[in-house]
Amino acid sequence: MGAVRGGAEGASGKKRSVNDLKDEDFAPGFRQKAVDMRIGIDIASLTLKKQADTIILVSADSDFVPATKLARREGVEVILDPLWHTFHSDLHEHIDGLRGGCGKPTDKDAEETETPEAQ
Repeated sequence: MGAVRGGAEGASGKKRSVNDLKDEDFAPGFRQKAVDMRIGIDIASLTLKKQADTIILVSADSDFVPATKLARREGVEVILDPLWHTFHSDLHEHIDGLRGGCGKPTDKDAEETETPEAQ
């Protein structure tokens, strides 16, 4: 995955065509994919080494379908907590349960947790 720097409109605010784009307009987005890959590898490793009976995945990302599919096929229970996000039906197909650890935070919750400024 990658992203176009400045968006489709660019810095000038004008819509750009494909021919206007240059290599320096693109920035690769590997960091998030690397994190997802490491989590998937951890799920596979825990599963294949029989180090877990249950895995709780706190994510709504369908990139975890292969890892959850492997875990379930090997007899590991997979519980998903999508943190109030919708998630793809492919991921739902490869979990054993759906659970939310806590209620969705509200603006009131954020106000209550703010620290008072030092006087």
